[in-house]
Amino acid sequence: MDIECIDTVIPVLGERKIASPIKSREETNVFISDADQVMIDVNLDRMKTLFQEGSHVPAFEMAGPREKIYFDPSKVRCALVTCGGLCPGLNDIIRSIVLGLFYAYGVTNVYGVRYGLQGFIPKYGHDVFQLTPADVSGILERGGSILGSSRGPQPIDEIVDCLDRMNIGVLFMIGGDGTLKAATKIADCITDRGLKICVVGIPKTIDNDIFLVSRSFGFDTAVDIATLAIKAAHSEAEGYPNGIGLIKLMGRYSGFIASTVVLAQQDVNFVLIPEVDFDLGGPKGFLAALEKRLHERKHAVIVVAEGAGQKYFTVDNPDRDQSGNVKLNDIGLFLKEAIQSYFKAKDVEVSLKYIDPSYIIRSLPANANDHAFCSVLGRDAVHAGMAGKTRLMIGHWNNHFVHIPMSASAGKRKQVDTNGKLWRSVLESTGQGTMLN
Repeated sequence: MDIECIDTVIPVLGERKIASPIKSREETNVFISDADQVMIDVNLDRMKTLFQEGSHVPAFEMAGPREKIYFDPSKVRCALVTCGGLCPGLNDIIRSIVLGLFYAYGVTNVYGVRYGLQGFIPKYGHDVFQLTPADVSGILERGGSILGSSRGPQPIDEIVDCLDRMNIGVLFMIGGDGTLKAATKIADCITDRGLKICVVGIPKTIDNDIFLVSRSFGFDTAVDIATLAIKAAHSEAEGYPNGIGLIKLMGRYSGFIASTVVLAQQDVNFVLIPEVDFDLGGPKGFLAALEKRLHERKHAVIVVAEGAGQKYFTVDNPDRDQSGNVKLNDIGLFLKEAIQSYFKAKDVEVSLKYIDPSYIIRSLPANANDHAFCSVLGRDAVHAGMAGKTRLMIGHWNNHFVHIPMSASAGKRKQVDTNGKLWRSVLESTGQGTMLN
């Protein structure tokens, strides 16, 4: 990561002239200054070098309430929208934003936009409804999003037309990389029209692969629930001669869930992720390693991320989903058939159980850790919006909640460092080799 090239400046709509209604119950200062910042890179040697060279040291603004705000709480209108796939914690974010606006700032004009970006487009006819604390009471125990969602691009001009008609001052967009790209385009259109609307993003990806975000909401819940699948697969594998448990988990381009869950539930013998190549056949390939494991221990558990092993599928013109993402081939079913065929050819009987808990995990309510995490994300999004900050997302970096420019992250992806601590720990836990001939 070339940190010197990262622009961390957060645009604002204008001068903040209104005193924040937030008051401390104690004799301590509750406000954060724009000068309070968190360095992007905390490597001491790199920082010393930059200081000695007189170079700029990039740092993120700390998130939190500002002493002066831009919007008048009694007049501003805010809108929330959730986009893309479902993820544990969506309702937590919605609830946190609504409660933060109502109780911290006294904002009563808060609107939920139904079914993602479609909700802004007149031809779909989706309703927009007002959100109050009563509307979000009890939604933490519900999975999915009370606003609904949708995939795919929509006309940016029509979205901004809708925001203008509704007299929206702050738009909160909850979604992944595609949503952040759309948010940037919406902010561009708002600027071109000279409108005073700020766009605040809350990054959402269960895969935890958003660039410059150390942790995304829903990830902790995904790891928590996925451990149950590993426990089940391990019990099934141990229960039969040559038993094999095969679990496919989320991770289109990044193997963070698969890698982390293996450390959380250390009953796994093989982990396959998109970042690490592997050969299927050959004397040092995966199938040979699996055969050796069965010969020595009579059972094996395999975890594969959905984006692993895509080289085994050759598609000239791959299908894409409504958001433009390439539809991945099913590596889980491919491995299941490959394993069964391999051992059948060797006249070795195996008992293979295949588990894919992906959509169960995506649609469940968040766990306790994600509840707490989402609560802070939502409140910090409110603080940023009321301060008139725009083109930013609220992220977690170096143990702090910070303001991250959308332009610094959109279109980029975080991946597992194959030379880093996480993957080295996975290799130590599983004992698997490189599986390359």
